[in-house]
Amino acid sequence: MTVTLDAADVFALGPAGAVAAVREALSGGLDPDGDAARTVVPLARGQGLLMPSEHDGWFGVKVATVAPGNAARGLRRINATYLLHDSATLTPVALLDGVALTTLRTPAVSVAACLDRLRALAEETAGAGLRLVVFGAGPQGRGHAVTVRAHVPVADVTVVTRGEGAVPGWADRRQAGARETAELVRRADVVVTATSAREPVVDGRLVRDGAVVLAVGSHEPDVRELDSALMERATVLVESRATALREAGDVVLAVRDGALAPDALVALSDPAASRAMPPACRPLVVKTCGMGWQDLVVAVAAHRRKAREGGAEGRN
Repeated sequence: MTVTLDAADVFALGPAGAVAAVREALSGGLDPDGDAARTVVPLARGQGLLMPSEHDGWFGVKVATVAPGNAARGLRRINATYLLHDSATLTPVALLDGVALTTLRTPAVSVAACLDRLRALAEETAGAGLRLVVFGAGPQGRGHAVTVRAHVPVADVTVVTRGEGAVPGWADRRQAGARETAELVRRADVVVTATSAREPVVDGRLVRDGAVVLAVGSHEPDVRELDSALMERATVLVESRATALREAGDVVLAVRDGALAPDALVALSDPAASRAMPPACRPLVVKTCGMGWQDLVVAVAAHRRKAREGGAEGRN
């Protein structure tokens, strides 16, 4: 029987559960470079995305749509559904809310990739907590702030937007002025870029040595949130070299500019990834595009949690 997990069921896994699922899969030998590539289907009013993956006895596929014009209609820009199968029989076992799954797994991957570095930064504050600056007030901005806070102490969160507005409940303040934003970036321990911008939103010269930058806004090769100045200074950690060089504009354009060498990228599957704590003279950039394996491992964890809650064992 195919069970349905609505948004509440998916979010019930929580940030810690999602991060644990990602880290366990990677430590168990999952190789992101072996994942199937995302298929992008141009549509009359946007894009269709197909993201399949198979791992550890499970197969799943996310069908997502991106409709830029939906904001003007008061509708969601991104919609998605996820279908999880048992690999042995290829029988569908669960249908999940794909938007909730994306919202949960994206910050989970960012934090899983640099958790050791975040913990080291938190220790340096002697309990005072990290200072976060988040570009973008949408679900991914919130998700990253919440997921970081679930793993390390946070002193304050500033959300940066293009215009004025109310301060969201997950932030301490909202900032729109360029001069004030520059000073906040200089002092930040963690900078998150989760926007729909097509040009850099952060001046890479301002990011302090030792800071962490989590960039998640784009999976298009001609779109970037981070400039080449930052990519040249930083250790750049990506999900997969092939994916980053194909889809991550932040990486592709920095390579084009001669600021970043492809073989300098650190991938999650590299032995060096576990040591991605560069000296304090370099920022750490975690650039993710989103891959099918991430949806799969978090979907499996949410499905198992739901099965336990219902008294069923779930398939192992």
